[in-house]
Amino acid sequence: MRVVEAARRRFVDHIVAELPLAAPEWTDPRPFDTVYFGGGTPSLLTVDELARLLDACRQHLPLAAQPWIFLEANPEDVTSSSCAVWRDLGVRTLSLGVQSFSDNALCFLGRRHNAQQARTAVEIAQAAGFDTVSLDLIFGLPGQTGEAWQRDLEAAVALGPGHVSCYQLTIHERTRFGVAAKRGELVELPQDNQATLFELTHRLLADAGWRAYEVSNFARGREHESRHNKKYWDHTPYLGLGPSAHSLAMANGTAAPAARRWWNELRTPRWDKRVAAGERPVEAEESLGPLALATEDVLLGLRTTAGIDLDRFAESYGLDLLAANEALVARLTAEGHLTVKNGPAGERRLLPTLSGLAVADGLAAAFDIPLPNRLD
Repeated sequence: MRVVEAARRRFVDHIVAELPLAAPEWTDPRPFDTVYFGGGTPSLLTVDELARLLDACRQHLPLAAQPWIFLEANPEDVTSSSCAVWRDLGVRTLSLGVQSFSDNALCFLGRRHNAQQARTAVEIAQAAGFDTVSLDLIFGLPGQTGEAWQRDLEAAVALGPGHVSCYQLTIHERTRFGVAAKRGELVELPQDNQATLFELTHRLLADAGWRAYEVSNFARGREHESRHNKKYWDHTPYLGLGPSAHSLAMANGTAAPAARRWWNELRTPRWDKRVAAGERPVEAEESLGPLALATEDVLLGLRTTAGIDLDRFAESYGLDLLAANEALVARLTAEGHLTVKNGPAGERRLLPTLSGLAVADGLAAAFDIPLPNRLD
């Protein structure tokens, strides 16, 4: 236990030490109106440690007076007392890593909690008065049936959270799942079955009142949509701290859209060592010109139900995306993947349908983006 506590304190010390290293690189004058504690097990931190991180952010960054604070938590860390201190700290969205309401699935995923603990954690969090309680679920497990996944979704709906995220299991190399798959000990769910579960997810949650606003995210009302995650999808600048954290800054004073993205050391020991030495722990960075940003705008836009604002796209990049891809859009519309409609302010929008969301990355890759010479 002492080893864990020492490691936790060292981690907090190094995040606090990274802040003055990162702050000089941040020139955007807009205040940070969201703070997200995630990417690991932040619910293991004590309230004093979380408060220390927030105080350090206020000291070194232009933090809004009352930012919307998100906290990821493991169900086994959720108690009435822990929720009370998180609420006192200013946490408004609590995101619970439930993953499943099946004990067998949780065992496969290596989770420490069981299905009943997950249900209890949700109920405690809701009683604590957070603005939004969000549940993370995973589908596409080897051998998973539609009936089994439907039971998970129905269990989530019955609990009535404001937000649900449903992620498809991805097997990466050098993980225990990747090693097991390479040895033939684990067989991924076939693509057709995964597509069936994806469609089931969207239809069941929509019928129950949880509107999809992104490929994997569903909200019971716009007020429950993630203010923070939306920034990743529309190129709002963001700053990440800690191992493997990513950041994005838009260039100021340039004639054409431009940005810079950088990311920290992936491995914690390397990140620890560099921060302890007083170095920015950046592993690599890239410059994003108009073509790269436009390409990402298409990719990210087609992963959201709001789609692409064609008028704004034309204003930003000097390109009529529809005219440049007339034949492609006509074909994809005929196939039922895309539609063009007017938005709430009369703007033209290119929208993915449900079948389009299922293959959004592939749709985006098919688009031609011939920017004017002055931008390309």
